[in-house]
Amino acid sequence: MSFKTIIVQCDSGAATPRRLEVATQLADRFGASLVGVHATPPFGVPLFVGDGFSMAPLLKAYEEGAAASKAASRKLFDQALKGKHLPTEWRPIDGRLNDVLAVCGRYADLLVVGQSQVDDATEPGGVPEAVALASGRPVLVVPFIGVEKPVGQVVMLCWNASRESARAATDALPILKAAQKVIVLVVEPKVTPEGHGEEPGADAAAWLARHGVKVTVQRDVAPDADVGNTILSRAADEDVDLIVMGLYGHSRLREMMLGGVSRTMLSSMTVPVLMAH
Repeated sequence: MSFKTIIVQCDSGAATPRRLEVATQLADRFGASLVGVHATPPFGVPLFVGDGFSMAPLLKAYEEGAAASKAASRKLFDQALKGKHLPTEWRPIDGRLNDVLAVCGRYADLLVVGQSQVDDATEPGGVPEAVALASGRPVLVVPFIGVEKPVGQVVMLCWNASRESARAATDALPILKAAQKVIVLVVEPKVTPEGHGEEPGADAAAWLARHGVKVTVQRDVAPDADVGNTILSRAADEDVDLIVMGLYGHSRLREMMLGGVSRTMLSSMTVPVLMAH
């Protein structure tokens, strides 16, 4: 298994070059085709309009803004690929961003998206969570601040013996096999017949080792049950450049009760996070 098609979220925002940097590095490393996807959202009709109100000026402004955004997005995509010899495709599509990326992602091996802004007008959790839950594909989320070094040299795999963590580990195998070091992090493990074995993380490490992964196991505790920040702290301690973890689609009430590890990671990430559901 390898990555042969990588989709990258493109828009005219300041964070797009950072996503493109990561996506082009990965496409070059794995010999993948890079597909830039730009979504043009539908025209929003005002909820309340008075008699005789003309929609023409609003529609014209929308069309001009959409055209300018698409042109700027394409320019950033072309600039990122200048001097590189990668098979590429530019794919502008009309539709809501989450829906467009989710559908396109089903025909790809990996999606590269940006960390969502707090005020994003999308589903709760923003683009990364919505796309990972809907596409069935791994989503690599690039933080606002971008990256300081190539992604995937020192990787932390968050393991809790769940279906989601198994899915994430499998989807990330091309990166894990190429990494210089992979840390299987097990936080507050509970030994049960349905989950962790007698040595939490050991079975996952043995499976990865058979794939040629250079793996070690680290077990930890989470003060005040704050698993998300424990993961981020250990990632900083180990100078990790990529975190791999499962994404959990809980109900809103249950997520509030559990504290939302996925939400903590998506809001406070300082290195890229590869998530899968």
